[in-house]
Amino acid sequence: MTVARYDFVLHTWGCKVNTYDTGLLEARLKSETMPGLPRVHILNTCAVTETASREAARQVRRIKAKEPLSKIVVTGCGAQVDGGIFDTLPGADLIVANSHKGQIEDLIDKLFNGTLESKVFRSNIFLKHELEEGGGLESDHTRSFLKIQDGCNSFCSYCVIPFARGKSRSIPVHRLVKRINELEKSGAREVVITGVHIADYEDVDSTSGKIHHLDDLIEILLRETTIPRIRISSLEPTELSPRLLELFEKDSRLCRHFHLSIQSANTQTLVRMRRRYTADDVERIFNEIQTRLPTAFVGLDLIVGFPGETEEEFQETYEMLRRTPWTRIHVFPYSERPGTKALNLENSVPLQVRNSRAALIRTLSSERYRIHAENVTGTTAEGLVLKKSLDQSYQTITREYWPVRINSDVLATGEEIKIKLLRYVRPEAGGLDGWFEGEVARC
Repeated sequence: MTVARYDFVLHTWGCKVNTYDTGLLEARLKSETMPGLPRVHILNTCAVTETASREAARQVRRIKAKEPLSKIVVTGCGAQVDGGIFDTLPGADLIVANSHKGQIEDLIDKLFNGTLESKVFRSNIFLKHELEEGGGLESDHTRSFLKIQDGCNSFCSYCVIPFARGKSRSIPVHRLVKRINELEKSGAREVVITGVHIADYEDVDSTSGKIHHLDDLIEILLRETTIPRIRISSLEPTELSPRLLELFEKDSRLCRHFHLSIQSANTQTLVRMRRRYTADDVERIFNEIQTRLPTAFVGLDLIVGFPGETEEEFQETYEMLRRTPWTRIHVFPYSERPGTKALNLENSVPLQVRNSRAALIRTLSSERYRIHAENVTGTTAEGLVLKKSLDQSYQTITREYWPVRINSDVLATGEEIKIKLLRYVRPEAGGLDGWFEGEVARC
């Protein structure tokens, strides 16, 4: 059914996959902004932590207090796994879990027509097979997230996401090639390959019967598309294979930017997390990237204070990070999550200790980021012009993921230009990372 004319306002929490899904909803719903149209707020929620769902619930209350006549629809991962928070929440008019996200247009129509049989639409996510396609394009039309798969089969002990997204399922190779070509025609100059667990990617070629995995997909995308920049999102240490590293070495269209979900650099902690690699694997991949791609930007995800993490185990992680090559860390103090195996683990780490360990890692990360930034100051990079800031400078991003601001009257959104990195600007008080002042490089 075609959605009636509504003024949609979309709110997004969480990961790149959620951003992709919001882009798809935006394209599907085609918001109208004419005066007098009923306003519908759609909250695309995250469920990585229970705190994320509770923040979305607070946002529901804030919106309803400010706009009591508007309708509020809660969807996404929080709607799938945190019914206890959302189902009876005053102000939430409709709950559409991930299991029913593909029906959201019809459900919104029924909400306004008064024909809904229930306020909550949720079912077993593991029975969901379809993959919504077509989202991800940012409003500046220069970068796009390309979801290649959804769901996860890993069931790490701290993670609820398999119960929010379901089992791993992948979009066929030929449809991804077609989508990238469509995105380039619409103005995109970079695609970010994303998914819940992209290393689970698997597609069977209907002609040859060959099973394509992530490495095969990336090689095919490089061969059969011409988009200038392809960026790959989060991988575990053992998932960055020698073949994939070789593709990075051979083709500059693959942005030399890695995001590794290591979570710990201590083997005992990794076992309790139910991760499928060791501390040696973590150290090996850091050194291999440094050897083969020394200018690469390497970001990490890390959890500290996981149940049972002793001071000695944390220090092993800290010391490995201190001596190995990487660029930036996203650190998270462990947060208890209902529905996960980790809740049953013994030896909970006190919250104060978790926070102090996180502070140590943040300090280490900030200093490492500054050193790497100062090392590349004065060099030339390829930057993609994203948008104009309020101060009238242009925001750009290099292939290695360095943010650069340029003052110029001749740039246009979507251009890829040679940039000289003039000066690293340290973050203001409370900020973790800085940025570069740059200029268009003279040939």
